[in-house]
Amino acid sequence: MLPTAIGQNVDVTVLRAGSLVVDPPVVLAPMAGVTNRAFRRLCREQGAGLYVSEMVTSRALVERHEATLDMVRFDPDESPRSVQLYGVDPHIVGEAVRMVVDEDLADHVDLNFGCPVPKVTRKGGGSALPWKRDLFADIVTSAVTAADGRVPVTVKMRKGIDDDHLTYREAGRVARDAGVAWVALHGRTTRQMYSGKADWSAIARLVEDLDGFPVLGNGDIFSAQDALDMVAQTGCAGVVVGRGCLGRPWLFGQLAAAFAGDEIPADPDLPYVIATFRRHAELLIDGFGEYTGSREIRKHVAWYFKGYAVKRQVRQGLANVSSLAEVDDWLGQIDPDQPADEDVMAAPRGRTGGERPPSLPEGWLDSPFLDPESAACVREAELSVSGG
Repeated sequence: MLPTAIGQNVDVTVLRAGSLVVDPPVVLAPMAGVTNRAFRRLCREQGAGLYVSEMVTSRALVERHEATLDMVRFDPDESPRSVQLYGVDPHIVGEAVRMVVDEDLADHVDLNFGCPVPKVTRKGGGSALPWKRDLFADIVTSAVTAADGRVPVTVKMRKGIDDDHLTYREAGRVARDAGVAWVALHGRTTRQMYSGKADWSAIARLVEDLDGFPVLGNGDIFSAQDALDMVAQTGCAGVVVGRGCLGRPWLFGQLAAAFAGDEIPADPDLPYVIATFRRHAELLIDGFGEYTGSREIRKHVAWYFKGYAVKRQVRQGLANVSSLAEVDDWLGQIDPDQPADEDVMAAPRGRTGGERPPSLPEGWLDSPFLDPESAACVREAELSVSGG
C-alpha cells in the first residue's frame, strides 16, 4: 500500500496480460502526430510502462499503405511493442490483427473506441461505435479470435456519446466476455470532447461492474499525484496518460517513482526542458529526415515552454524551424535562469475547449443495433480516416 500526499492508501499491482507485463501499470495513450517512435523513446527513457503507437487504420494496414506500415515500425530496443488499431469492419479488423500477429509487428493490440473527433464519429467510428452494441461485439470478438492468444488485445473507450446515450458499462461487459485483457475508460463522453472534468466515478462504477477484471482509468492525469488519486478513488488497475505528458516526457519517471512508493521527483528546471526539447528534435530528424522531423517538432513548442517567459519571436522561430541548426539558434536565445509559472504549469495541456454536439450518421441514435442504412455509412468510415 502506498501512502499519497493526501493520506490515502493505494493498492498497486503489476498489470499482466499473458506474457505481457506492465510494471508500473502506466500506459501512454495513443495521440495522432505525437506518439511516434521519437516521443515514445523519450518517454521510455524516463520510466517503464506501455507506450502505444499512434492510431493505425486497420484497412490501411491490411492494404499495406507505406505511411501506415511506417507507423508500426518500432525501434530495435523497443519492448513491449504496442499498436492501436482503428476499425469498423469486423472482418478487416480481424485481418489487421492477424497480420500483426503473423508478421510479428507488435506484442500488444489496442482497439480504439474512444476517438471523439468529428471526421471519425460522423461515419460511426471511434467513440460513436459502441452505441451499436452488435457491431462493437463483432469487432472485439473478431480481433480476439484473430489474435488467438498470441498477443493480448485490449479496448480503449469513452463513457458514451452523451449523458443520454452511455455505453461504457455494457461495452465493458461485452469486451470482458469476448476475451480482451483489459479495458481502459476515458471518463468523458463524445460530446464533452476534452472539456470540463473527467468523471472518475464512471471508472469506479466500471471497476465495480467488472469485479476483478482489469480496468484502466484515463482522463485528467496531469501529475503523478493525479495517478495515485485516481487509483485510490476508483480502484482501477492502472492509468492511461494522454495530454498530461505533452511537452513533459519526464512525467513517466515521476509516475514510476509514485507507483514504486518513492519520493516523486520535482519537475525539472528550464535548462533540462531545453535539453529535452533539443533531443526530441534530434530524434525526430534522425528518424524522419530533416524536412519532416523539423516540421514535427514545431507542434511541441507550446507544450514544452508552457509556463516560461519565452519571447514571442523565439516561440515563432521555433515554430518555423527547418533544421536542427535553427533549433539550436533559437534555443540559445532563451534565458535558462527563470522559474516556471506554477499556475500556468498546473493548467490542462493539449486540447481543451467546450462541449460540442457529436457528429453522427443520420439516425445513428434511433437504435442501439446496426441497421442497413447505418451499416452502409459505417463501411465508409475507414476510408475517411488516413493512416492515423
